[in-house]
Amino acid sequence: MSYLNIKKLHIYDNQNKLLDISLEIVNSTALIGQSGSGKSLTLKSILNLLPSNLQSTYEVDSDFELIPSNIGFVPQNPFTSLSPMTKVQKQFFCSHEKKLELLKLVGLQTWVLDRFPSQLSGGQLQRVVIAISLSTQPKLLLLDEPTTALDNESKRTILKLLEYLQEKLDILILFVTHDIHSIKNICKNLVIIKDGSIVEKGLTQEILDKPGHSYTQHLLESTFENKNFRE
Repeated sequence: MSYLNIKKLHIYDNQNKLLDISLEIVNSTALIGQSGSGKSLTLKSILNLLPSNLQSTYEVDSDFELIPSNIGFVPQNPFTSLSPMTKVQKQFFCSHEKKLELLKLVGLQTWVLDRFPSQLSGGQLQRVVIAISLSTQPKLLLLDEPTTALDNESKRTILKLLEYLQEKLDILILFVTHDIHSIKNICKNLVIIKDGSIVEKGLTQEILDKPGHSYTQHLLESTFENKNFRE
């Protein structure tokens, strides 16, 4: 399996340091933190999408090149991820045979290709987005809060799909979320970020069983109390 070791990532706004981290993405890794913790900046750095007003220092070690064809990206809102006036089949950039293979992989029927995004449910749309993100056979799959915009049933379906894909595909996964419990069956490794710095990292189950930082404990407690997610 591939690896990605971000040895140093510093991001500045004028003279203010916004992010100062090192992060090793091994197998399946979750990056957890509340809004404003630095998760989005980390993703934008990997995707080379930082705003022009930000300065960055970036040192990385990887066995693959960080170019678009090697990175799959799944944003949090499937309702705005696809062109609403274009049928699904036209939003893939691969052969028809590959489209059918990808749809089967994510548990969708072929009739989906002849639909407009507005004719699909949120869960179906997110599975389409995931299929499209895998069409270039990327080395790294970035997941940005991929269940936030979904209802509970769709959320469980997508989490089970991601768990299946993680087991089936030889691909690195970076799952970014504030929901620490949602990744426990998907990600073997856990990284906790707070105010632009890493405060804890290690094996997911070990951190869930015995969090070593008060901020991690806070995340666990706040997620557990969130009635919008139940196992």
